[in-house]
Amino acid sequence: MQTYRLGKTGPEVSTLGLGCMGMSGMYGPSDRAESIATIHAALDVGINLLDTGDFYGMGHNEMLIGEALKGRNRDDAIISVKFGALRDPAGGWGGYDSRPAAIKNFLAYTLKRLDVDYINIYRPARLDPNVPIEETVGAIADLIKAGYIRHVGLSEVGADTIRRAAATHPICDLQIEYSLISRGIEDNILPTCRELGIAITAYGVLSRGLISGHWQKGDGKTAGDFRSMSPRFQDGNVDQNLALVEQLRQIAEEKRVSVAQIAIAWVAAKGEDIVPLVGARTRARLTEALGSRAVELSADDMAAIERAVPKDSAAGDRYPTAMLRHMDSEK
Repeated sequence: MQTYRLGKTGPEVSTLGLGCMGMSGMYGPSDRAESIATIHAALDVGINLLDTGDFYGMGHNEMLIGEALKGRNRDDAIISVKFGALRDPAGGWGGYDSRPAAIKNFLAYTLKRLDVDYINIYRPARLDPNVPIEETVGAIADLIKAGYIRHVGLSEVGADTIRRAAATHPICDLQIEYSLISRGIEDNILPTCRELGIAITAYGVLSRGLISGHWQKGDGKTAGDFRSMSPRFQDGNVDQNLALVEQLRQIAEEKRVSVAQIAIAWVAAKGEDIVPLVGARTRARLTEALGSRAVELSADDMAAIERAVPKDSAAGDRYPTAMLRHMDSEK
């Protein structure tokens, strides 16, 4: 597995990362044994970047990763954790808290659930509108000095916030959605990150399965499945989006690869400073994602893919309106 340095100041990470959120809900039921086997399989082939959030499954995801890492060399895993999202007992969302005292509290619980003594990359899940980003990043920097964290990351923030954060402490990466049908970062956010030497860890590279080539209309109706409320999966939008997938499928078939593989390969081909996070919940899906590394895309191939799925051609926003209001990257 080839590795890249994550930004100018970050760790060496594999060219694919494993997003673990789906192993703790959000996309319907998951299988604990298969989830752990998938994490093991990823580590065994050299995927070292494991992404989670302390609010995924109310801490379930961190405990799952902690269980998967037992008996393994801690230094073989680059653990990236998002913090700050507030939940209620019913599973609802209550905003974000990035006060320094709250950060220390979140981190203490994370270290316990993961059963580790440090986190490789720690990042606020979203910008807390009540706390200056300098204060949040400064608090993480203090925890780096104390030995509990190695690097600062960001998530779903805009260019101005990125600059202010980077002026406070080196930032290794920005985690943000980026795929063929979510290309908003290309205008201002990606150029800013490149200017500052900040990498992109791209989540949603298959748009929650929508452009994987496997998802069919009517799937994802299970209670608690994010796709049941995601605008791009709703009637009035989904047919247009699936038509884009069929156009992409034609190119994939010509290259004798799967739709998912060509979609992941496209993201990876956009630059060595972009690391796709694949949300594989099973070993089969992980194996398919790994196949994307063998997909070679010429300039003509990239142009053909982008003609098949033009920028801004997706129907519907990538999040419900209420959630977009919390996203500094959308402002």
